[in-house]
This record gives sequence, C-alpha cells and structure tokens, in this order.
Amino acid sequence: MQILSIGKTVQHDTLTITSIEASALTTHTDVESYDYIIISGGDGTIRRVVQALQHIEHHAIFILNPIGSFNVVAKMHRVPKLEKVLELLESGKTPKTQAQQYYALNHEVFLFSAGNMGDLQHIYLSESLRFGILKEGMAKYILSVLFLLPLHLIMTPFMLMSPNRFFIFTPASFIKKFGSFYGEVQEMTVELENDYNHIELDGDIVTIEESILHIKPTGAIDIVVG
Repeated sequence: MQILSIGKTVQHDTLTITSIEASALTTHTDVESYDYIIISGGDGTIRRVVQALQHIEHHAIFILNPIGSFNVVAKMHRVPKLEKVLELLESGKTPKTQAQQYYALNHEVFLFSAGNMGDLQHIYLSESLRFGILKEGMAKYILSVLFLLPLHLIMTPFMLMSPNRFFIFTPASFIKKFGSFYGEVQEMTVELENDYNHIELDGDIVTIEESILHIKPTGAIDIVVG
C-alpha cells in the first residue's frame, strides 16, 4: 500500500507515507502508483490538488485532514479523524468512501462553490484581515461579515437579477436555481462584462482572463468517510 501526504508531514510506525508540499505535486513522479492521498488543509487545498490531478491517470482514494478555516467538503462527508483512518489501514481493512463531484469552470475546477457575488467580496476582505491577532481563528470572517453586511443587504437583490453575476453553492442543492443563485450545477454559460475577472472557487480567489465562463460537471473523487 502506498500513501502520499500533501500539505503536512505525516509519519506512522508501520505505514509508509511519502510527504510533499502541494506545490510539488505536479512534478512528483509516479502519482498514479499511490493507493491513498492524504490532503491536509482546507477546501482551497483540496481544490488545488484536484486541479493538479485532473489530467493525471490515478486510482487514489482521498483522505481528508481538515485544518482549514471552514472545511466544507470534510463536513459534507463527515470525514473521520486522520488517526482513525490510518489505524483502519494498518489493520488491513478497507475504509468506506463517498464520491464527491467536481466541476470545470473554463480551465479551473471547483468542488462546491463558485461565483462573483457576495462570497467573493467576503473572502477578499477576510484574507486582507489575515494578519496579527486575526491571522488564526474565525474573527476575521466575522468582522468581514459585519463590515460587508450593509453592502450585501443593498446589492444582493440586484446581483440576483443580473445575468453577469452568479453564485453556485452545491450544499444548498434543494434550491435548484433562484435568480443568479444555483444550488445544482448543470452545463451552463455565464457571459461577463470584462475579459479580466476575479472569481471565488471553494474559498480561493482566482483570475479568469476570459469574458465567457463555461461551467459543467467534469468528474468525481472518492473520499474516505466515517
């Protein structure tokens, strides 16, 4: 059994685990040989790993070690503690898994969230506050909500009616579509006003240098669950 750990050095008495940084994934050899890939980080780290691996043939099952701010993917699947999963593997048992769909937005991917509405402004301001005593914890996100609340109250109805704005949040799949809000992703196209756009993807802010966005389901990964 071969295990790759991304984002954190993970050691075990009997299991052989290779640890690398996420930035080294694209140059790491023999990725297709790993049976399990541990991802230590938040939703953005998971997204970037999936992005890097989407064109590489592999059969790895993903083990999530959620140490990010929100860890939405981990909460959606109620993932167990890393130590518990490693104990299961050590005993020779096969852990249970669930599939997590991911989606393409032009050349980028995301797993559950994408948009250029309120969440984009919230993430941008929150990351701007990531320093000093606000660097760790939830305080920066709470302050960001408070600072932006008047703007969101005024602008959200207009954004929901705009064809150039969109927000996808698949955990709210019970709302198929409400204005420019989508809880379910079908193949769709969004035409923006500019050729240079900031888009929020799973808590990351990425730059898309195109005015037309093509969004569609494109694949799935298997995640170890409790």
